Amino acid sequence: MIGRIVSHYKILEKMGREGIGVIYKAEDMEHERVVALKFLPPDVTRDAKIRSEFVREATAIAELDHPNVCKIFEIDETADGRLFVAMACYDGETLQERIARGVLSPLEAAETAIAIARGLERAHAKGIVHRDLRPANVFITRDGVVKVVDFSLARWPGETDFAGVAIVPGTMPYLSPEQVRGARLDGRTDVWGLGAVLYEMLTGRAPFGGGYEQAVKEAILDEAPEPMERVREGVPGVLARITAKALAKDPRDRYQKAGEMLSDLEAARQELGQS
Repeated sequence: MIGRIVSHYKILEKMGREGIGVIYKAEDMEHERVVALKFLPPDVTRDAKIRSEFVREATAIAELDHPNVCKIFEIDETADGRLFVAMACYDGETLQERIARGVLSPLEAAETAIAIARGLERAHAKGIVHRDLRPANVFITRDGVVKVVDFSLARWPGETDFAGVAIVPGTMPYLSPEQVRGARLDGRTDVWGLGAVLYEMLTGRAPFGGGYEQAVKEAILDEAPEPMERVREGVPGVLARITAKALAKDPRDRYQKAGEMLSDLEAARQELGQS
């Protein structure tokens, strides 16, 4: 692929895998910019219905145009019919890489969670649920702007997965209880995901994990995560309470909308900034 020209893009280098696709850095020769191209596997979009659903979904994400959501420029296909998505290519690091360098301060964690919640609030308003929110799917630019990336597992609420395609809806150990059960999902699954991300930003580890897959699933369904103050000293009570509510097993006990969690996070940031 390196050096190949696809549409008006020249492939420069392979960046890695993301969700179900392979990412390449490319030069957009028409607009004179560097972009990221995500190519989907041929078997994912061979079916006409699947292709139509994916294009509709990607188009909706492109129309979000929110500062905390990765920008999609267009959806196109190669000469042999392989779909790809052209996205903004950012300079920086993933939240996963940031956490690996050390836990975030309470204020930094709150500000990062606020940015994520803002992006989710806009996506949910358009009927898009991410379903795979985790530190690897959050990018922090060198300018400090937080971007939610990889909506490739996002689905329209009330609809089934792409027919005939074996895609795990989410990533262990960040699955919500309803994902583990195979139930229908809505924006409250992303609230759970944000709770898990906030827990990890403040403690350095995911709220559930460390065991084999079935044990992790059972913990997600039946066990409370270890209290954050036991994992790391100095976690503010206000952030611990927000995280606990977001990680409620029953979706009815969580924040019902990302905007509700956002309001509490903004109040917490103000409280932390004054301490």
